[in-house]
Amino acid sequence: MLKIRFWPFLAILIAVALAVRLGFWQRDRAHQKEALAAQLMRYQNSTPTPLGASRLPLEEIEYHRVRARGRFMPERVVYLDNRTYNARPGFHVLMPLALEEGTYVLVNRGWIPCNMQDRAVLAPYSTPTDKVEIEGIARADPGQAFELGAGGSAAHLRIRQNLDLAAYQLETGLPLQPFVIWQTNEIDDQLVRAWPNILTGVERNYGYMLQWWGIAAAILLSGLYAARRAALSAVK
Repeated sequence: MLKIRFWPFLAILIAVALAVRLGFWQRDRAHQKEALAAQLMRYQNSTPTPLGASRLPLEEIEYHRVRARGRFMPERVVYLDNRTYNARPGFHVLMPLALEEGTYVLVNRGWIPCNMQDRAVLAPYSTPTDKVEIEGIARADPGQAFELGAGGSAAHLRIRQNLDLAAYQLETGLPLQPFVIWQTNEIDDQLVRAWPNILTGVERNYGYMLQWWGIAAAILLSGLYAARRAALSAVK
């Protein structure tokens, strides 16, 4: 009777279990994105929620269409660096909107290209001085990019890698809504609003799932084969 050594066999089982678990995790990620896609489809066909004097909880408004009316505050602008559009580097323009009801909301207004000779020189765009009506999607943050260390997030810098909404509220003293509007309606301001699809990658998740399960099968088969050869050698 062939004997399989306990510890190598246990290591194989652990590796197989881990690979199988990672496959299920990728499957769950794909299912979450598909559920979110169904939600967004419903939200896209709904009437935008108007913003007023009360704060709307993030968990109730995230990914919904919203509408806000007020004046932009260009003195509080922040430019998020390393944002691309059609493979071109540039910035996202973040600016608070002072609402008519006395509250504030941060708006991701759109994209501008960077100056490759001098990144501190920003492409021209315009900001309305009168009241404007903004429509867009409520998101938890203005979008995160990979960042090493502080990444230029000091309070005195207009150009930053990322922006934490709670920290920005403390920095400015503005009673902001707990979300960022990613603007979708067009105004004459020379900004590009072609936002990336937040649901990209579902096919990739399913691909990773199959890869992990394939790895699990390969580990199991190769381990059993090696164990069988070792057992046969011991018999001889």
